[in-house]
Parts: sequence; structure tokens; C-alpha cells
Amino acid sequence: MSKLSLLWKIWLSTSVALTAMFAAAGWILQSHAIETTTRSLEDEVRTSVHAYESVWRAREEMLASAAAILRNLPDVRAAFGTRDQATIRDKAIELWATLSDRLKEAAFFLVATPEGAIITQLGADKPESVPKSLHLIDEVREQFPAQISGFLVDDGRLFQIILTPVYVDSARGPDLISVLVSGYPVNDAAAQRLKLSTGGSDFVFSSNGKILASTLPQAQASALTKSAGGPGKASDGTSEYSPFLRRLSGLDGKPMGSLGIFRSFELSRNRLDQLRNDVFYMWLLAIVLGLGLTYLLVRRIVQPIHELDSAAAQIARQNYSHRVEVTSGDEIGRLGATFNQMCDSLQSARLELIRQERISTIGRLASSIVHDLRNPLAAIYGGAEMMVDTDLSPPQMRRLAANIYNASRRIQVMLQDLLNVSRGKAAQQEPCRLVEIVDAAIEAHGAAASAQKVKITVVVDEELELPLERARMERVFLNLVGNALEVMPQGGEIRITATRHGENVVVEVSDNGPGISKEIREQLFQPFVTFGKKNGLGLGLALSRQTILDHGGDMWADAEPTGGARFSLSLPVTPSLQATRQAVRL
Repeated sequence: MSKLSLLWKIWLSTSVALTAMFAAAGWILQSHAIETTTRSLEDEVRTSVHAYESVWRAREEMLASAAAILRNLPDVRAAFGTRDQATIRDKAIELWATLSDRLKEAAFFLVATPEGAIITQLGADKPESVPKSLHLIDEVREQFPAQISGFLVDDGRLFQIILTPVYVDSARGPDLISVLVSGYPVNDAAAQRLKLSTGGSDFVFSSNGKILASTLPQAQASALTKSAGGPGKASDGTSEYSPFLRRLSGLDGKPMGSLGIFRSFELSRNRLDQLRNDVFYMWLLAIVLGLGLTYLLVRRIVQPIHELDSAAAQIARQNYSHRVEVTSGDEIGRLGATFNQMCDSLQSARLELIRQERISTIGRLASSIVHDLRNPLAAIYGGAEMMVDTDLSPPQMRRLAANIYNASRRIQVMLQDLLNVSRGKAAQQEPCRLVEIVDAAIEAHGAAASAQKVKITVVVDEELELPLERARMERVFLNLVGNALEVMPQGGEIRITATRHGENVVVEVSDNGPGISKEIREQLFQPFVTFGKKNGLGLGLALSRQTILDHGGDMWADAEPTGGARFSLSLPVTPSLQATRQAVRL
């Protein structure tokens, strides 16, 4: 991340945030949809239970009411009181004809003896539509004369049964003469009708682990019934259902089976899959649009910062005239305006510094020239004064004239050197013996060295010749020896050696003085460095190094291991390319 630009950092951070936010929103939406769907299915199952109970209760009440009305009819009681099966059968057929079509459509009526033997049956198109045996009547007779309702399993078939006892008055009191048996067969067709009436819920009637009636295949219904015993969802191995189990009671009131109502998740799952796909594509579209819009906005925000960065680079390259365009009044706009003001201040300060530096340089250079010219001018003035005011012998006159000549020549050489340096020119190089140039510098400082008791040792091959500008190189060694003498007023040693290294000669000028101060070590060869100097303005070493560079070499300074300073000069044995070009121009 540290190597990325600000635009990419903001854009990637925003992209991650947007992606995480939309992913979290999609996850929350999906979880909410699943939870809502599950609750909806549970509500539908409960609604199916209520619908089942309503349908079943309505049928039960309708059959119970019809049977109660029939048993209370006088002619029915009279016919049944004869105990003649033919008479009972004829009366039952007559009563069946009076019942409504809706009641006869799905129900059946049986007339049975108190012992459970069937006298007649009505409304049963098929034998399997009615029970074959009613032996339970004898088991529940103690509950008479109340009507008894419940479920009955007969030969693997399930029936909803209502028993209505018919009594007649006798000398011994009420006498049970027959039992009206009404009910419905609970088969796959009845389960399908329940499914239609409840909006698609599946019904499974079972007893003792056996499926008696179902809207589902036997294997699937059996698997669902087994898995519905625990909490939560039920599964048949392929699909999931929301289950609800209800106990089925027999005529004796004891549990004899169960009803399982199941609502499939398949349709809801398809809807969830469609919702998930819709959410994914909406999320993808929102991410693309969000990232595109974010990129444009971030780019618009970062563009002024990029311009400020470029402007700062221009200022670092000392292009103080560069400015940024301010197009807004926000924080970045105010920053740009402040940056422009800073550039104006820097440019003004730089111009003022250059002006003051020029004035200071002119003053320092003038002072240095005055300092360097003072001694030869004093020699000229003193010699001329002696020649005017004193009668001198011819030898004395010649000696004074020679001193005046040498002093004026030194002034001319110094002025020419300054002119060459200011114009970037150099004199033509010529083969010179290095030892002669060194001896000339030592001779000029011989009196000072003797007065300070400084020993000067020269180890230079007398036959060593180099292409040099004699006058400028003499000033280099004059400066180095003079600086060494200045830091050793109490005596010491100056050692000058020359060693050839391939195509270069390395000359070392070392002393055992106090050495080079840390304060000026990094700025030693810069102009006007005068730390610790009593005389001069610090141009000597700067001009000396420039002289060596003009000869194609280099100059550097090191501290001696035993104390003192050591200046090294590297000079080429052959004329440098720069000197050759200058000579050609001259």
C-alpha cells in the first residue's frame, strides 16, 4: 500500500468498504428473506391445521346432527323398535333418500346391532369405502347414550366414525335397539381434497408406523413422518418441509395414529434462489456503478493534490516561478492559495538572498584582493621611496629594481588569474618539473618557516615532469604550505611527497599540526570558509581545487592517523582533454 498513489489508496479503500457494505446488506436481506419465508411456511402450516380442523369438525357436526335428528324421529324409532332387519333396512333406505346430496356425496351410513353386526349400509359405492367390522361398538357401549366420534382403523383403512345409539322405551327403561354409524373414509382422495382446501399443504395419516392415507408417495410420506419427530424442519432426503403433527384419537379416546401436515420449502426455495440471483445482480451492478462513480469523485478530489505534488517537485528543482491553479474555495483550494503565497515568498527571499550574496561576495573578493596585493604593493612602495629619497649604490639600485619588478610581476599574475577564473579561461599547459614548482613555493615561505622553526621535507623525483600551468600550480603549493605554516606557529614539520599510480601522480602535502576541524571538514573547499583563520577570506583552497580540476585531476583532504592534516592532489601524467581543448581555443 505504501507504494501506491493516493488515488489508488482511496479508491481501493472505498472499493473494499463498498463491497463489504453491499455484501453485508445482501447477507442481511437473504437472512431476513429466509426467516420471513420460514415463518410464512409455519403460518401456512398452522393455517392448514385450522382449515383441516374446520373441515373435519364441520363434517363431524354435520354427520352428528343428521344422525341425532334421524334417531329422534318417531317413525325411525318405531321401525327400529320392531327389531326386524328387513323393516330397518327399508326405513334406512327411505331416510337416505331424504338426506342432502352434499351429505351423501362423501359420507356413508350404517345401521348396526348393539353387538356391532351390520344390518344395512348406505352411501358406499365400493366395499372398501366402509368398515367391515364394528366390533368396537361393544367396547364403547358404556359411553352411550352420548354420541361417540373418533377414528377407526379397519383392515389397513382409516375411517372417521360417529356412533349414534338408538334407544326405545321399554318396561325396563331405555333399551338400546341399534346403532347409527356415520362417517367418511380417510383415503388418498380425501387427503387430496384437504390439500386443495388448504392451499397446497400435504397430509399424511399414519398408524403404528404404517401410512394409511397421504398426498405423497408412500416412501416419501414414511420418510417425512419419521423425520418430523424432532424440532425444526422435516426432510424426505430430497426436499425440506415445515412439519406439524397432530394426534388422532380412536372411538375409545386413546391415541391410535397421527396426522402429519407438511408444507414444502421447494417453491419458497425457488423464490429464494430467484431473490438471491436478483440480489447478486443488483449487488454487482451497484458495485460497478459505485466503483465507477467513486473513482471519478476520488480522481476529482485527488487531482488538486497531484498538482500540488508536481508543484512541490518543481520547487525542489528550484523552479520558484511555478504556480498551481486554484479552482475551489475548500480546504484544498485554500492549501493551493497558501502554496502559491509560499512560492512568492520563497522567490522574493531567494532574489533578496542572491542580491545580498552578490554584494557580500563582491566585498569579500575585494577584501581578498586587497589582502593579496598589500605585500607586493608595499615592496614596490618601499623600494620606490628608497630610490627617491636615498642615494644608493648601483648594486642596491639593481636589487631594489629587481624587487619592484618581481612584486609588480606577482600583481600582474594574480590579476590575470582572477580574470581567468572569472571568465573560465586557463593558460596553456607546458611540461614542468614538479620539484621546481614545489621548491618555488617553499622558497617563498622559507623565511617564515625558519622563523617558526618548521621543517619542510620534500620527497619528489627530480625527473618527474607533468603538463602544468606553472603559475597556477605554484599558487596551489604556496597556499597549501602557507596554510600549514599558519596552524603551526610553535614549530612542526611539513612533508611533501609524490607517488606515481598508473597514469596519475598523487602528491601529498601533510603536516603535524592540529588537523582539520570537524566544523569545516564538509565545506573545506567551498569559497569563503574562514573557520580558525587569522588572515585571508577562505578563497585559497577553493581556487586551488579548481586549478587541480582544470588539470584533469582532483584534490581532497584527510586527517593524519597521528594528528595533523593531509591534502592529496591527483594529477594526470598526460595533458587532460579539458586543457587540450582550452589550448586549442586559445
